[in-house]
Amino acid sequence: MAYTRRIVDDELDGLLAELPAVAIEGPRGVGKTATAEQRARTTFSLDDPAQRAMLEADPRLVLSSAAPVLIDEWQRVPAVWDAVRRAVDRGSDPARFILTGSASPVSAPSHSGAGRIVTLRMRPMTLAERTGAAAPVSFADLLSGRRAPVSGTTAVTLETYAREIVGSGFPGIRGFGDRGRRALLDGYIRRIIDVDFAEQDRAVRRPAVLERWLAAYAAATATTASFETIRDAATAGQAEKPAKTTTIPYRDVLERLWIVEPLPAWLPSRNQFSRLAHAPKHHLADPALAARLLGLDQAMLLAGHGPDRVLPGFGPFLGQLFESLVTLCVRVFAQGREARVHHLRQHGGRREIDLIVERPDHRILAIEVKLGATVDDDDVKNLLWLRGLLGDECLDAVVVTTGPHAYRRADGIAVIPAALLGA
Repeated sequence: MAYTRRIVDDELDGLLAELPAVAIEGPRGVGKTATAEQRARTTFSLDDPAQRAMLEADPRLVLSSAAPVLIDEWQRVPAVWDAVRRAVDRGSDPARFILTGSASPVSAPSHSGAGRIVTLRMRPMTLAERTGAAAPVSFADLLSGRRAPVSGTTAVTLETYAREIVGSGFPGIRGFGDRGRRALLDGYIRRIIDVDFAEQDRAVRRPAVLERWLAAYAAATATTASFETIRDAATAGQAEKPAKTTTIPYRDVLERLWIVEPLPAWLPSRNQFSRLAHAPKHHLADPALAARLLGLDQAMLLAGHGPDRVLPGFGPFLGQLFESLVTLCVRVFAQGREARVHHLRQHGGRREIDLIVERPDHRILAIEVKLGATVDDDDVKNLLWLRGLLGDECLDAVVVTTGPHAYRRADGIAVIPAALLGA
């Protein structure tokens, strides 16, 4: 199968042109190995027991192999990391080593690799990467602060977005029909519970409890629901709740597996923002995992079904998953521009902005996400409030929609269909 170039490829090529060692990190099945293999001359696959045993016996074998050397699933032999780090210390040419990992190692290397091995995060595919269609609105232009005109039309409908949400951004899952894709997602979730936790030295004694906790976390997608609320939802109807010492490791392991990726709150050091709340928004690596954990397909999402039986009171679930899909895309685009993504929420939820993209110079791009085709004054009031407070520090303000047209309103707010937003 022909390789489909990803946005992260440009980042990887840029880093390898200068640096001797880059580690690509991200959840299992996201495409790390396929991306790295495009550049490798020698590959060590450490999920192969024979190759793993060979490097356990002598990690220095990677140093004498033809470069670029790909060390796939390096976390299975942490000593390899140390061998690469020492080689970099002694001096290595650019593009000498590429490491990939689907989890943080249980036994950490003796040295973090800071300053020697640069890490690069890889996420599931963006909408633009999935469809290959033209995306005429450039995220880079929005982040530049030029506030240029935006335009474009798409035939992508709400039905298409719902299909993309359940269709998954994992390359190896996307190409199957509905039933095959559901089976693969179920298998992915079961592997997390039955295998990945054990490999992280956290064998699950009660798999059903972890699966219910995952479903409750999925129900909290794109919300700031407390972990106590999630825990209670996972054990609804049970008199005895699991202790925090049981559920906190769930979060820790899932973050090490890059399965959950909370969106941190934006905390600027300005007096006028003193009432901002600090809780993160909850997101799984791929919105398809959230839909599958709750047993929801495209038709059910479009019919308004959601997880009220699990975690009531957070509005249309399709809207939450659409926000999570847009968040995934924005995170990929922002990483390529060395920007960070947050959310803004005042205590009590008086004002909220879904995404705050912060450049290294601390100037920001503000983004609201709306499950709808039209944008009215109420939809942009928080963007206008923030722009008024920040002035030129607010580079641009955007509403991402499910509508057909990209344009700027008279107040300067850009309205952009998600399908038209590219890197």
